[in-house]
Amino acid sequence: MDFVAGAIGGVCGVAVGYPLDTVKVRIQTEPKYTGIWHCIRDTYHRERVWGFYRGLSLPVCTVSLVSSVSFGTYCHCLAHICRLRYGSPDAKPAKADITLSGCASGLVRVFLTSPTEVAKVRLQTQTQTQQRRLSASGPSGVPPACPEPKYRGPLHCLATVAREEGLRGLYKGSSALLLRDGHSFATYFLSYAVLCECLSPAGHSHPDVLGVLVAGGCAGVLAWAVATPMDVIKSRLQADGQGQRRYRGLLHCVVTSVREEGPRVLFKGLLINCGRAFPVNMVVFVAYEAVLRLTRGLLT
Repeated sequence: MDFVAGAIGGVCGVAVGYPLDTVKVRIQTEPKYTGIWHCIRDTYHRERVWGFYRGLSLPVCTVSLVSSVSFGTYCHCLAHICRLRYGSPDAKPAKADITLSGCASGLVRVFLTSPTEVAKVRLQTQTQTQQRRLSASGPSGVPPACPEPKYRGPLHCLATVAREEGLRGLYKGSSALLLRDGHSFATYFLSYAVLCECLSPAGHSHPDVLGVLVAGGCAGVLAWAVATPMDVIKSRLQADGQGQRRYRGLLHCVVTSVREEGPRVLFKGLLINCGRAFPVNMVVFVAYEAVLRLTRGLLT
């Protein structure tokens, strides 16, 4: 049931957080934006509400699978570790056990998320790429014709990337994604477990709904706080390929970005990541725990 509960929680989280995810990606990949509100105003002015939901259909279709794998891997890995170390899968795990299981869940999900992340980032940044091309072409005083979007949707984007860049194109930025998700999911599950323990009433092993809301929201904020530097690099590597390529790899992207924009570039989108993470992960964990409790009640 951990797989089912994780799938439902993941879908609920996407419904809450996708518009801010679009803003986050654009801030990280477009130096022209001076802040969150500048990006929101510009996106709304140019594309209206639809601009915040570019590339949504693919994450909605895949997030249930990815979230299911994340939560399922974490719980099963933790159960196996407890069985090996303490003789029972129901034994209370140590913090190191939780950290290792969380890291494993983050690493496993990369193989599923990388192609969808590439499509999502390309679609979210497509309008900005077209605008750069328009400003760089056409004679002075003559407005150039607006080109057709390169990608007509998520599936067309995946097919185009695979045809033009091969299988490697679908896994562009996966090295940064591995570095991002490994330690961020370790932080995610560890902080959630510690906070749940602290917020549980005396004599109870689990917190109430308010405790789950607070623990889930704080766990999401902490996870994104440590994930943001690699998330910036991941977004830039995955957006690279629309037009002339700038980056030769992860290290070159880090060095080039820091040299051109300073060390602060690695924390672009930190505020919006953390602001989005709190409500999204409140919803994710409340839905996850509710499904688990409901199924336990039905089975007993």
